[in-house]
Amino acid sequence: MKHLLLKFTFVLSLLFSSTAMSADFPTKEPMGGQPFGHSVKKVSDGLYVFRWWVYRNIFMVTDEGVIVTDPLNPKAAKLLRNEIRKITDKPVKYVVYSHNHHDHISGGNIFKEEGAKFIGHKNILKELGDHPSAVTPLPDITFDSEYTLQLGGRTIELKYFGPNHGESLVVMMLPKEKILFVVDIVTPRRVAFRSMPDFWPDEWIRSLKEIEQLDFDYVISAHGPENQPAIDPAAVVKEQRMYLEDLIAAVKVEWDKGTHSPDKLRKLVKLPKYKHWRSYEQWLPMNVERIWAYLHMGW
Repeated sequence: MKHLLLKFTFVLSLLFSSTAMSADFPTKEPMGGQPFGHSVKKVSDGLYVFRWWVYRNIFMVTDEGVIVTDPLNPKAAKLLRNEIRKITDKPVKYVVYSHNHHDHISGGNIFKEEGAKFIGHKNILKELGDHPSAVTPLPDITFDSEYTLQLGGRTIELKYFGPNHGESLVVMMLPKEKILFVVDIVTPRRVAFRSMPDFWPDEWIRSLKEIEQLDFDYVISAHGPENQPAIDPAAVVKEQRMYLEDLIAAVKVEWDKGTHSPDKLRKLVKLPKYKHWRSYEQWLPMNVERIWAYLHMGW
């Protein structure tokens, strides 16, 4: 029942969310006035961050070919391929999915047609099978808890921490560079996305605690406007966890006083410590209501 309720909430959130991706991808500026556009930033030798609108992925150029992560959508994937071609004529050998959500992993056909193999957690097969997309190839390679991808002397370690944001999200570790690529469960200096669609608050916190134990110095997150850094210090993982813990604690204080109305909680609960974070005014009340559901319904 917990899983069914989460999926229902996720669908509703997408229906009413300005970031929901349909067959026609956005052509205006639907969220926070952030302009559309794309850019590429070189992070280290052979490692690049590609940005489209407020989405990011990474790609790695090696002596034997290119590794691409989340292709985002058909429009972004074409732009991504063009940017890769400016850097190298080597083929894209692998595309790695972070998780099942279409707004991150659509558009990979352009790489599939060129012979790339797709990698994702085993749960993606069922998730994409239940919600198929003509522009989202199924993975060729799946795994359970960990998978090490090596190409041209470079390594990316894929790690699964259980359910947290959906049931297939993997974190990508670059051990040589000590960089972590994290999608959706860490977005530096921004409160949680709207009503936290397909997020499980308790599992999210657990996962972040486990991720904090990894050996990394920097984080590349999958969301952020153009004026935000492409790479952040490792401390942003802890900051994200602390926000969630503070959010739950603040809602619980009012809950224990007998305030069980989501409408009242939305008005009462404030987190001034985070008022400088992006989308605080707009999304904090929605975050609060999600925690109300966690306390009220147990999911």
